[in-house]
Parts: sequence; C-alpha cells; structure tokens
Amino acid sequence: MSDDKRPAKAKAGGRAAAGKSTPAPPAAPPRQQTLKFRTDNLKSSYCNMANVTSTREEVVLNFGVNQNWDQPGAAPGPLEVDVQHRVILSPFAAKRLSDALGQLVRDYEQRYGPLG
Repeated sequence: MSDDKRPAKAKAGGRAAAGKSTPAPPAAPPRQQTLKFRTDNLKSSYCNMANVTSTREEVVLNFGVNQNWDQPGAAPGPLEVDVQHRVILSPFAAKRLSDALGQLVRDYEQRYGPLG
C-alpha cells in the first residue's frame, strides 16, 4: 500500500478542500398549515345506534336511530333500526378515528366521571 499524496479534488467554484466544511444554510422555519372546516353542506342528525363492519380494504360505520331503545316492555321480536348514515373509511383513517375517540372519552371521564 502506498501513501496517496495527490492534491485534494477541487470543489464547486474551483476551491480545493482544506479540511473545513461549509456551514449548511439555515433551515427554513416550519410552515404553519391551517385547517378550515367548510360547513356549507353540513347536516346534523341524532343517532343512538352505531354498527361497525370491515373488510381488508375498508371499515364501514353505520349510524341510525333505534326508536325502541328505552322501551323495556316492547314486544319480543326483531328490533328495527332506521339506518340514516353510512361512513366508509380506510383502515388507516379508522385507526386515527379510534385514537381520537379514545382520547375524547378519557378527557370526558376525567372531567365528568367514569362512563358505564
């Protein structure tokens, strides 16, 4: 093995490397992103029933109203639920929704006490 005595290669601009590194330019400050909710087409409705199903590709949330939920003496037989809304999510969006709902329930219980 021989010692390499060749001069350092020139950097851009024609200067030779002298063992000093050029300081990196200061990083740009992080860009603030704002979120604006458009509510022009928003419709609200009450739901007291939710049903969840899934496939490998999607999670389906059904929301509706069970008119018999508070009638313990109702005639035996099938309950009818008026399904009013269906929301279809990717599994990733469903996970984020699950995390957000979990945090919401923890905050609620901390303020108002445990739920059933």
